[in-house]
Amino acid sequence: MGKPNRHRVLSVFEHSSLKLGDSCNGVCFEESHLKALQRYYGEKGTPFFSLIHHGVKFCEYVGVINVGSLTIEVLPKADRSNDTELWRNVLIGMLKKVGTFNISATSQAHLRIKSNHLLDLYFELFLNEVEALLHKGLIKKYRRTESNINSLKGTILFSKHLNANLVHQERFYVRNTVYDLEHPLNQLLYKTILLIQKINYNPALSSRIGSLLLGFPVLKDIAISYDWFNRLTYNRKTECYRKATEIARLLLLNYHPDLAVGRNHVLALMFDMNLLWEKFVYMSLRKYLKADQFRPQHSKPYWKLDGHRPVHLRPDIVITHGEQTYVVDTKWKLLNNNRPSDDDLRQMYAYAKYWNAEETILCYPGTNSKVAGHFFNEEREVIGKKCSVLFIGVNGAQKINEWQLIICSKVNEAIFENIYKPDYEQ
Repeated sequence: MGKPNRHRVLSVFEHSSLKLGDSCNGVCFEESHLKALQRYYGEKGTPFFSLIHHGVKFCEYVGVINVGSLTIEVLPKADRSNDTELWRNVLIGMLKKVGTFNISATSQAHLRIKSNHLLDLYFELFLNEVEALLHKGLIKKYRRTESNINSLKGTILFSKHLNANLVHQERFYVRNTVYDLEHPLNQLLYKTILLIQKINYNPALSSRIGSLLLGFPVLKDIAISYDWFNRLTYNRKTECYRKATEIARLLLLNYHPDLAVGRNHVLALMFDMNLLWEKFVYMSLRKYLKADQFRPQHSKPYWKLDGHRPVHLRPDIVITHGEQTYVVDTKWKLLNNNRPSDDDLRQMYAYAKYWNAEETILCYPGTNSKVAGHFFNEEREVIGKKCSVLFIGVNGAQKINEWQLIICSKVNEAIFENIYKPDYEQ
């Protein structure tokens, strides 16, 4: 039997649970899916989800987990809204802006499928890149081969020739050099196309995959690992392969075949939402905010055990403007009563002291609002060091640039115009 034509997608939110029998739009989470995720979890576990009774509970990671013909879409959520379309667009928009899902203006114009599910977009972006490489012409390389042929081409390997052709004396066992498409990068692309063909359930992509396989040379399979990609280098001829190779790396290294049943293969493309939010805020500020210097993950040592490496303080973003220093730390979570946790505040106090920051800012997603605060010194006197809390509203992925501008506007108000006042005290 062939693959089902219907694209089966279950959409859930981060930190939510998915149990047997849960369904959405006629798509059900079945026992075979749960068993596949349990095998994927294994003994070492995974940061993407934890196992619960008759189900799984997702963590702070978002993205997609493909289990056989089912795609589980894990979306971010920072308010009470259950609008999956909104949060799907937010996730895709953030990934585009930070470069994790890198679509240039030219490539984006050629995305033809109607579905905006993340896995489909990665598949189509890869197919676009491979089609462009085929149109341009795949690279070739020289390689040495040994073969038993009917004509003398190359150097005769006498020992092997005598063993192989004692009866068939019309043949020659030779070593020669050929110039063909059997290049590691071409083999990588071919391996990835075969993988996408196996796990794709979107009929809009099936015909393109089939056309690619008809036009792509049949190449030998290669073993892929993290070390293989780490050793990979590019030159003037192979630079055009970089984007397709990055997507292939993401797909191949996160694919776990179902060795038990052979049907429910697992492909997990998941992203830490805290890191994604941090990068998104940093790139927004760097792009739209005018300041002298932006330093992400700027670290300073603050404690050292003799004979060991020092422990560092590392705020998310350090901004320098004129003679003033400001620290911005991002947190992707919902607060109770707009009050940060004690751990977050102690962290910001250390940043304020160590960087001698004029102001520190805790940046959360949420409704467009602000809460101003300040630190005391050891004598419980106000020391003039502000610690503001900003909640940046989500305006939807269709206006992702507008959301970036709002982030910059709120941070600009907090830092450079100094409009915040310490209007609450402990």
